[in-house]
Amino acid sequence: MDVSPHQPAVLVERLSKSFRGVAALQGVALQVGAGERVALVGASGSGKSTLLRNINGLQMADQGSVEIFGSPLQVNGKLHSKARQLRSRVGFIFQQFNLVNRLTVLENVLVGNLSKVSLGRSLFHHFSPAEKLQALAALERVGILEQAYKRAAALSGGQQQRVAIARCLMQGAQIILADEPIASLDPESARKVMELLVRLNEDAGITVVTSLHQVQMVRQYFHRAVALRDGEVRFDGPTVDLNDHRLNEIYGAAAEELVLSGHAEMFTTSSR
Repeated sequence: MDVSPHQPAVLVERLSKSFRGVAALQGVALQVGAGERVALVGASGSGKSTLLRNINGLQMADQGSVEIFGSPLQVNGKLHSKARQLRSRVGFIFQQFNLVNRLTVLENVLVGNLSKVSLGRSLFHHFSPAEKLQALAALERVGILEQAYKRAAALSGGQQQRVAIARCLMQGAQIILADEPIASLDPESARKVMELLVRLNEDAGITVVTSLHQVQMVRQYFHRAVALRDGEVRFDGPTVDLNDHRLNEIYGAAAEELVLSGHAEMFTTSSR
């Protein structure tokens, strides 16, 4: 599939999702341009993670639609017939890394290629020398080539998250969705992961959509922010306009969770 420079990477329209009668998303609309870098902001339970999981089809909405580069991924709770092909273009980074600890770092990265190989090869993890070289190149790109033959469980949290990013590169992802990718990391590791995502966006043109609850990190690394509350978009615009006053208008007392967590991280980083 070719990517038109005028085609949105992600188009979400009227997306609604409930869990046991409680609304997680309510008529959400979102458009992300190809090569754009967008932060989803919100306190716990605002709908950030649910939105990301619906964008790549990990969850199905009750109503609404998601398009990837102009092709429908899901419509009114049903996956499109080409969903697997579309999802191969969308990498997903989880808060808890989602690696197989007993496998080596290299094997975890090679898993990113499973959508392109036969069922038999994927079951027995048979990968070609060319594929292994590609995976090693992805590890070098994220700065942990020397860890290639260690078990994933032996790595630090920041290194494991970089393995997850390398897996997206191996997949050939044109969009990276990152769900609270630094929430489990120390400040220095968080900085390295954010700088890596920015570099992949700016240098490789990969579209990046990241959910974060640390407003200071959003202000430092993103020009556009989308703030959600109770499953609704309450702000979508330049990050500079999402100041503390605006946050208080949107979240009330819950704004402290967003602002103070960011200040705490910056203080910890500056005191190291």
